[in-house]
Amino acid sequence: MNHAVEAFLNEVWNEITAIYAKESKRINELENRSRLQAGIMDYLRVAWRKGKFTWANGHIHIDVHEPFSWSDSSYKVEAGSYISELTNELLVEEFFPALCERVDRLFRSEELGARFFDYKFEVVFEFEWEQSKLSLNQQLMNEPKLSQLKQTLEQFIQTKVLPDPPVLPGEIDFFFFANHLVNPDLMKQEVKEIEPLIRRLSDKLNTNQERKNDWISRYTSAFNHWVRDHFLPQHFNRSGYYGNEWVLKEEPVHPSVDAGEMDFFLYVALQIGFTEPDTRQKYLELAVQLGSKRAADYLKIGSGKFVSTYRGERVEARNNDVTQTIDIRILSEEEAAYGEALDYIIDLLRQGFPKGYNLKLKSSQKHVLPFKKLAKSKLHQFFANSLSYPALFPKIAEYADTAMEEFAWYSDVEPSEKSAMQGTYAVLGLGLYSEDYFPLVSRYMGLVDTEHQMVQDGYPQAFIEAHGVKAEHMPVIVSILLAGNDEGTQVKNLTIDRPELAESLIEALKDKEIYQREMVMCRIFGSVKKLEGAARKAQPPLKEGLEQLLALQM
Repeated sequence: MNHAVEAFLNEVWNEITAIYAKESKRINELENRSRLQAGIMDYLRVAWRKGKFTWANGHIHIDVHEPFSWSDSSYKVEAGSYISELTNELLVEEFFPALCERVDRLFRSEELGARFFDYKFEVVFEFEWEQSKLSLNQQLMNEPKLSQLKQTLEQFIQTKVLPDPPVLPGEIDFFFFANHLVNPDLMKQEVKEIEPLIRRLSDKLNTNQERKNDWISRYTSAFNHWVRDHFLPQHFNRSGYYGNEWVLKEEPVHPSVDAGEMDFFLYVALQIGFTEPDTRQKYLELAVQLGSKRAADYLKIGSGKFVSTYRGERVEARNNDVTQTIDIRILSEEEAAYGEALDYIIDLLRQGFPKGYNLKLKSSQKHVLPFKKLAKSKLHQFFANSLSYPALFPKIAEYADTAMEEFAWYSDVEPSEKSAMQGTYAVLGLGLYSEDYFPLVSRYMGLVDTEHQMVQDGYPQAFIEAHGVKAEHMPVIVSILLAGNDEGTQVKNLTIDRPELAESLIEALKDKEIYQREMVMCRIFGSVKKLEGAARKAQPPLKEGLEQLLALQM
């Protein structure tokens, strides 16, 4: 071996050995490992970065994790005078093969622990000359370790994914399982293979929304990585400042699209679309550029499960279940037009159209409901317009019964504090305009996810402004207060200042838990201490009623 190559190799290897010793100690101390993780280390890059003034006045850079394009976390090493003796030929024929040989020997051993290396490993070498750059890479594969991981994955599916509840995977397994689903070394990238596993685990998590959201986030992220790292680079070049734009490669540079891979790409795009509709739109448009008629149909008319256009006497409408949109055009601003539009939407939902749709509306009426928390969306406007016709209230309630679903939201706004459960605009409007729908309001308040929705926090004040505070309304008022966010503040216009109100509040709270009673007291009086103060100052018989309310906190 050339003496300069040997010196360079020894300098590099000594640094790698020292880094790996520290990493091995860290990895061996890790707790809560997933059985689905074969190992951690899967990448090594050795690079010579030229100096600012002369190429030989630079540094050796070593990365043991694949770096982000915008970061520099390399270990930096000074090099000896040998660096100026190196040539492309020496680096290609002697240095890189020798480096890969040493890495491969270590990779296949368990010298650093059984979980130190993943089942595959990439070695990258870069060397910057004055006017050029040498780039080499080699993929290493530990077949026995891959075989063991496949067996572990199959056992995991059989024992943790497929069995009935309460059997569930551990939370730490979600990340690895999601990424294994789109790993062609481990799974066939086919809808018939992946979809049943996605759905099975999602269905099992229906009773635990936090963990279900985590699972959805994990597989959505894994799908995005598959698209951006595997599928799109075959056919497009990255462009744009952050590399987030894609430009179709010239023929015949990009290969013809495999039909099975396109099917999987379209499936992935639709799955991602449930939480990232803009990303779904972008992916489908890219699929159209690759000649996919199905993607073009998805964008134009949806999946084909629903008649995509409607023209009635007073309304024109279109729908697309893939983009989860409904377009309504009111041709005649009258009660019958809004009734016709409601019938159209209800019929779609009963056929299975996505309940979290976004609505686009063309209408000259621009009503909104009288409280501030709601987004000023077209969906909100449609129901506010409809609620201006009392004869439509039963139909609006029918819609709400059809649409309401726990842990689900409309897509009329980006996920935010304005997000609203399906049926929100209909139910809250009906509750403001008619006492007939108080039971519907109470049912809605029992369904709403108070940890992830805030729009209902402004409803108590609007409700009291509409109806006042009456003893017979106390059950629905309590249900509204209990549906407030955990940080729900005092309702300024809600005052218990008459004995009959205190009595009705006591009755409404009797079957509630202590923490629920305390929340109601805080939202009415500000705090339990303020209730104590109010009780001391009150005159009989209101005094006795407030004291009984205090006793409910014991």
